[in-house]
Amino acid sequence: MKLISIVVPCFNEQEVFDETYKRLTETFEHLDKSKYTYEIIFVNDGSKDNTIDLIQKVINSDSRVKGINFSRNFGHQIAITAGLDNCKGDAAVVIDADLQDPPSVILEMVKKWEEGYDVIFGKRRERAGESTFKLLTAKWFYRFINRLSDVDMPLDTGDFRLMDRNALNQFLKMRETYRFVRGMVAWIGFRQTFVEYDRESRFAGTTKYPLKKMLRLASDAILSFSNTPLKVATFVGFITSIGAFFGIIYSLYMRLFTDDFVEGWTLLMISVLLIGGIILLVLGIIGEYVGRIYGEIKQRPLYIIQDKLGFDK
Repeated sequence: MKLISIVVPCFNEQEVFDETYKRLTETFEHLDKSKYTYEIIFVNDGSKDNTIDLIQKVINSDSRVKGINFSRNFGHQIAITAGLDNCKGDAAVVIDADLQDPPSVILEMVKKWEEGYDVIFGKRRERAGESTFKLLTAKWFYRFINRLSDVDMPLDTGDFRLMDRNALNQFLKMRETYRFVRGMVAWIGFRQTFVEYDRESRFAGTTKYPLKKMLRLASDAILSFSNTPLKVATFVGFITSIGAFFGIIYSLYMRLFTDDFVEGWTLLMISVLLIGGIILLVLGIIGEYVGRIYGEIKQRPLYIIQDKLGFDK
């Protein structure tokens, strides 16, 4: 009998938790019980509401449910990693608690797994309940990161996916601090495919990915999977140097062969401001990479677990 682990990161999900648990258990009632069993691992990512109490409540009534309680909020990508670190399944499914990704799609993923695929990700056909701004930025972001990166990342996908144990073991070897899970899964390779579905509106509560967190995730994706920004910085520096060289020639000409020195003041100011701005831009890009190197060499744990609930069962 094969065990399927379902990892559910949770951050202030008390309004939707009971429905999430209900739909997950109902979904797995449709699997062949002679072939499959399952465990659900809820990861409480420093919630400020009653999420951890609700997790404890279902653990008390269902031995298949386990909980991980962080000491503070470590972030969505880290919560996914913690759940995968602690799961025992022959395959693991990552799904958010907000029910935008329908749990019923897991059944289609299991069928693809039975066909021999190692990674099956959910590909969104439609995304209900999301603003035009978010739809457009998500669409163009994935196309942009694919152009920058050497890794071919699937378009219009999130972290909703099933991973076979072989693929999962390779993923868990990667312990970088700044994590972009969907890119890391694409990087490991193996046989990957997708199932299409329509993403639903959030069942209850508010999004846990405001613009600030979306920008941070985008930054992690670009800087973790591409050194193109450094190449762009080098190119911009080279072009600026050429412009500065012609500026020097012009200044020398005005000084040696004319009596009009004030006329070059405009060009001088433009050159100083332009070069100064580009230098600051280039230093900023380099600083981002240096900062990430500093974060990695500290070798702090990715997360700290305050309590592990239900694992002794």
